[in-house]
Amino acid sequence: MRQLIIRLFVLLAVMITAGCGFHPRGTTMVPTEMKTLIVQSGDPYGPLARTVRQQLRINDVTIVEDSKMASAKYPTLRLGAERQGRDTASVFISGTTAEYSLVMTVTAQVLLPGKGIYPISTTVYRSFFDNPNAALAKDAEQDMIVQEMRQRAAEQLVRKLLTVHAAQESNKDTLPQPETIAPGQDSPEVPSSSATSLQ
Repeated sequence: MRQLIIRLFVLLAVMITAGCGFHPRGTTMVPTEMKTLIVQSGDPYGPLARTVRQQLRINDVTIVEDSKMASAKYPTLRLGAERQGRDTASVFISGTTAEYSLVMTVTAQVLLPGKGIYPISTTVYRSFFDNPNAALAKDAEQDMIVQEMRQRAAEQLVRKLLTVHAAQESNKDTLPQPETIAPGQDSPEVPSSSATSLQ
């Protein structure tokens, strides 16, 4: 009897979350026409391509092999460059750098068969504190931050598929400006001028 009650509660919780439109963090309602995609990259086994593929699978997107027949039928996500940079954000009294502002910009194109090519891009910012007394720990921390930034950039690229779909539906020639994530922000966009100045 107790197990039956627990099962009913679990079933009720699933039905409530499904009915209210709840989705796990990092998931996007990908348009139906982009539920099957070809992913092209100059470095297909690189960290960016792997992260984007993982994010697409999380969002229930089927990735198919690139072929002439497939490219005529399915949209193609063509990954471009991943550019990283850093600027000094603050300094110690001695004049050495205390904090860096890391920036990562990722560009891509979505090719819709018979409909056109849509460029998309996203820029992610993070702060990084430089500790000269712990060089090894500093390098490991920076690697983790860069991977987190890459993950966020991949999430934003998948989210951009919605804007591509909207632009294609309304026959727009251009898309919104690249999306940026400033330090301390979760996902909202910041003014596009800050993104374009760093590209």
